[in-house]
This record gives sequence, structure tokens and C-alpha cells, in this order.
Amino acid sequence: MNAITDPIAVERAVAEGKVAPTPSDLTITVRDRRFGRDEKPGRWWLANDPVATAWHNALSATFPRGEAFFIEAVKAHRDGVPPKLEVEIRAFVKQEINHTREHIVFNRAASEAGYDIDKIDKRVEEMLALTKDRPVILNLAATMALEHYTAMMAHEFLANPQHFAGAEPETAAMWRWHAMEEIEHKGVAYDTWLHATRDWSRWKRWKVKSLMMLVITKNFLTHRVEDTLDLLAQDGLTGAKWKWRLAAYLLGKPGVLRRIFPAWVSYFLPGFHPWQHDDRKLINKADSEFPDARLSAA
Repeated sequence: MNAITDPIAVERAVAEGKVAPTPSDLTITVRDRRFGRDEKPGRWWLANDPVATAWHNALSATFPRGEAFFIEAVKAHRDGVPPKLEVEIRAFVKQEINHTREHIVFNRAASEAGYDIDKIDKRVEEMLALTKDRPVILNLAATMALEHYTAMMAHEFLANPQHFAGAEPETAAMWRWHAMEEIEHKGVAYDTWLHATRDWSRWKRWKVKSLMMLVITKNFLTHRVEDTLDLLAQDGLTGAKWKWRLAAYLLGKPGVLRRIFPAWVSYFLPGFHPWQHDDRKLINKADSEFPDARLSAA
């Protein structure tokens, strides 16, 4: 069947213990691919653009610890989930493990190209340490919000070729592979949340997830901009000019933050679910291009 789009139907599905509106014919495929083993990315691997390269390097630096956090947050609430969701959680975990492995390789290459990304990794480690003693349901709420960010950007990266125009082919292929799987499992954390909060009122569920998204948004944007500017500074690119260049990149052209804004707003609507927008066609199109990509062996 197709995804449920009516907000009342979403809530009814949760209340009745049914599978939430992720498409029933969705298959989460674990694509165990490897990149950058034979040919490492150059210093400015994205169209020789230091700003675009720094933004993506800053994102990648957060992924290994971040994705480990996502895995644990979802696994903490998997008991008693419907059988289909249980299968999807297992596939989600496998996909995220592979993403972590590939971004460790990518981050190591960025370090070898001359960037110090340990500061970013240390900040993520310190922030995650703050989550150790808080209720695990809040960790799931944070994961759900961050997974929405990754899904929004993944959609944009696949839908708009401008983002990786002129990028080194294998590195661009790695980012497209990651984006495909982020779209594919974009409903797993959300469906796990719906199951874990099935006894909550609609108001409480909406309030907690919305407040968490606002916190996540503030931290995500603040820290990623700071991290990007820090990487640019390592190239000697500082001052108002480069801050303006970063703003133009994020909000102008190609404008990933500007373009994901409507999807961000949709998160706050009553009855929201990631699969109200079925964008699997982007996965199929991107996956069909992989036979021609330069993929390295294990």
C-alpha cells in the first residue's frame, strides 16, 4: 500500500499498534560498498572549491560518532516493535555501520590532505557524553530529528546535481551512496519513536519532538558553520569574505539550507511522517548509475 498521508490516520495507526505509514513495499537494502581505497580525495575534492569541500568535510567529521549514537538510540527501543519494523531496524543498523566505516576512511583521507579534524570529532564526543544520563527516549527524539536532517540533505543531494558538479567521481559516488541509504531508512527512527511513545498523548508527542528539533537545529547549524569556517581557516581563508562565501553557498547557490527549509517546516505539522513524501525514485535513479562509478574493492 502507499504511505498514509492523513494526519488522523497516522495517529490512529499508532494508537491501534499498526505499522506506521512507511510504505509496506519498502525494502531497506544494505549496499556494502567501499570507496577511496585506491585513490584518495584531493584537498579540494569538490570542484576545487574550498567552501564546498569544507562544508562536506565538516559534515563527514561528525558521522562516525553520530551514527553510532543513532544506532544505540534506536536499538534501545526495539523491544516489541512490529515484525516489519524489527527487520527495518536491523537493516538500518547495518547501513549505518557501513556509513561509519566509509566516513572513517574519508575522514582519514581529509587528515592526510592536511586538515585537522580532531577538533570536530572531540566536540561531537563531548556533546554525546552529555546524553549518557538523560532519559533514552530523548536520545531517540534527537536521533529522529537528526535523521530528518540527513534525509532532507540526502534528498537534495540526489535531486539537485549542482551539489556535486565537478567533484572527484569516486568521492561524489560515496556521498550519493550514503544519500540513497539515508532516504531509504528515513522512517526507521520515526517509526521506532511512534512505537516507543504509543501511550503518549498526541500533544506530548508533538511537543517533545518539536522542542528537540529546535534544539538540534540550533546546535547543528551553529556547529557545522563553525566547523566549516575552522577548516577554511586551515587553508588561510578567513574574514568576512569567506563568511559571505559560505553563506552564499548554503543559502544561495546551490543553497542546501535554503532548499531544505520547506521539508524542515513540515516536521512540525500535526501527523507528520517522513514517508508522506515518497522519494524512492531518487534512490532507483542514483543506484542505476553505480555500475559506471569507480568503486574500489575491499
